[in-house]
Amino acid sequence: MATALTLGGRGQGQVWPNPAVGCVIVQEGRIIGRGWTQPGGRPHAETEALARAGTAARGATAYVTLEPCAHHGRTPPCAQALIDAGVARVVVATTDSDPRVAGRGIAMLQAAGIEVTTGVGEAEARQDHMGFFSRIDRGRPALTLKLAQSFDGRIATPTGESKWITGSAARRLTHAMRARHDAVMVGAGTVRADDPALTVRDMGAKRQPARIVVSDRLDLPLMSQLARTAAEVPVFLCHGPGVDTALRETWRGLGARLIECRRARGRIDVVNMMERLAGEGLNRVFCEGGGALAASLLGADLVDELVGFGAGLVLGADGRPGVGPLGLQRLAAAPRFTLQRTARIGEDVLHVWRRVAQPGE
Repeated sequence: MATALTLGGRGQGQVWPNPAVGCVIVQEGRIIGRGWTQPGGRPHAETEALARAGTAARGATAYVTLEPCAHHGRTPPCAQALIDAGVARVVVATTDSDPRVAGRGIAMLQAAGIEVTTGVGEAEARQDHMGFFSRIDRGRPALTLKLAQSFDGRIATPTGESKWITGSAARRLTHAMRARHDAVMVGAGTVRADDPALTVRDMGAKRQPARIVVSDRLDLPLMSQLARTAAEVPVFLCHGPGVDTALRETWRGLGARLIECRRARGRIDVVNMMERLAGEGLNRVFCEGGGALAASLLGADLVDELVGFGAGLVLGADGRPGVGPLGLQRLAAAPRFTLQRTARIGEDVLHVWRRVAQPGE
């Protein structure tokens, strides 16, 4: 199962709206077929592994990181493919909560006389499929918030200079993180200040992440890198109601996908925004700021994972903070995260934190 989980990770960021599944076929202690969900979500991991195993799959054991699908989509069910291949046993890391599956895949296998074991490597699998489960169960993508900050928590000087707070090794790792997410998100201020491309570079990505900009009034430069490349790599513009029709049509003409969101307290309702992004099929979103957007997401308890890069320089209290005002009066109201890992990345420090589950979750 460990091998299947590793294989499944190859599909992260490449297969939305599908989950990134891995599959290994084993016959007499020897791996005879490997597969993972392919870019765009097809073919599925099981059919890939079965194709490599060929007729040797008969009587074999299949290890799958997610319950095989049981519904007809663009392709027949993977549960049926395993039955047709004649496998004798299927080991499933975790069941699928998608209503179209939700135990039906396992039931199909068992009805065909195939032995099924579940729960092997379940904790790891649920973490790997966190984005897919979040979209299915909570109606929103999983969200990672990444901040590259000075020692004292600043992301830019008072004049807005931010290139570069962290070193080249941290920036390269950021590109690797982008590649494992379905979309990269920033606020309008970041686009106006930095004119970012938000693409994955030097990683051999087969499918670039979608680029999401949160801009209430669509007040974005029409000659930006995002505008010039919107027809080549998806750009989603999350905006509020009442935006000028001509401006909307201009962005559509450039190739952008416009997503109108509700407004709350004078700004975009980020809860509604995340629900709308789930409707686009996104499972995993990687937010890179700025401060106002980060504060909105944290304040709405939408951040599942915090990724911080800390640099060894100090910018002072007049530098721009990584997170805008949260309006907290008590420590008990602050968003809480638990430390997952730390590492030295070049001359910087990486620290990864996971959201503390709320009661009833």
